[in-house]
Amino acid sequence: MPSERDVARRAQRIVVKIGSGVLANGGALQPRVLGAISRQVGALLDEGREVVLVSSGAIAVGSRVLGWEHPGRSIPEKQAAAAVGQIGLAEMWRKRMARYDRAVGQVLVTRAGLEDRERFLNARHTLLTLLELGAVPVVNENDTVATEEIRFGDNDNLSATVVNLVGADLLVILTDVEGLYESPPEPGQPLPPRIDVVERITPKIRRAAGGSESAFGRGGMITKLEAARSAAHGGAATVICNGRRKDILSRVAAGESVGTLFRAGNRLASRKHWLAFTARPRGRLALDAGAVRAVRERGRSLLPAGVVRVDGQFGIGDPISCLGPDGAEFARGLTAYSATEIEQIKGQQARRITSVLGYSNGDEVVHRDDLVLLEGPVGTGSTGTESTRTKSVAGSDPAES
Repeated sequence: MPSERDVARRAQRIVVKIGSGVLANGGALQPRVLGAISRQVGALLDEGREVVLVSSGAIAVGSRVLGWEHPGRSIPEKQAAAAVGQIGLAEMWRKRMARYDRAVGQVLVTRAGLEDRERFLNARHTLLTLLELGAVPVVNENDTVATEEIRFGDNDNLSATVVNLVGADLLVILTDVEGLYESPPEPGQPLPPRIDVVERITPKIRRAAGGSESAFGRGGMITKLEAARSAAHGGAATVICNGRRKDILSRVAAGESVGTLFRAGNRLASRKHWLAFTARPRGRLALDAGAVRAVRERGRSLLPAGVVRVDGQFGIGDPISCLGPDGAEFARGLTAYSATEIEQIKGQQARRITSVLGYSNGDEVVHRDDLVLLEGPVGTGSTGTESTRTKSVAGSDPAES
């Protein structure tokens, strides 16, 4: 009988996100950890698999080089630490992968850059070419130029974007905990049971993810759930596991029951995945109940008659959020009209667009080909019931030092 973990064993293209909590100890990168991960990556490449690394640690490395005990507090200080640290981090990966005759290519991206569809595709072509050449792409957010308002914010979300960029089968998030527990761990208390498999991300699962951020990292368990959700809609399973456990990456790829597996969902077309999870909405359209039903249940385009309110300033072709009568976002789309134009034609029948504006870009405010629904299960389960399996983490392998 096939195992739930066979999806990891069969994965041919794997994105591995390595958190600061795995790579750094008190701000200092751990060479033996880098060496262990590099060895396992080399083994996967020898099996004919492809691996993309999303590596944290630049700010930690830079802070150490600059003599700081803690990361800089201001944005310019963090950006300066990242500028110093990127050089050292890339060199560390280059040296260790060279032991296995593998080249490393550093790819620095920003959310603002990837929000542009053309630059998104350029990044994809670069990454796929590196993989075709047998190199290991090492991806990180370009903290030196990213602004606080327009950034991925943590490498968990970035790793999920990379899944869509390269069409990966599996996302492995290496962190400093065993996986997702049934409830948030309490200091001084025994660890709750580890959840083995998550088929759907439900409110109960989100509550279990409660958790904190590390000093040098920005992501907690909630952001890892967001990454798993995004990856699932890209057709990839996700495993969250302890990156300091011996041979952890090899064990995940062999299909062992380690960490927490989040099942893959139905793969969105890459363009729609980009629209749902990477592009940043420039405005919002509030719709009436009839328009919501037409878009959600019948797969129709959004017509001006269904728009009741326009929020924000946006132009033709910009991403926008679609809100239902309850104010909740349920879809995103690329608009065929600007905010100013939609303000004039909202509530009108499509046949009146020309008489109102003096011209027409078509009957649809947002065409159905440019719409993506945000609802639905993370996994492939067809019901709304919660489905998880739990295991105790007692007896785990000792950490690799």
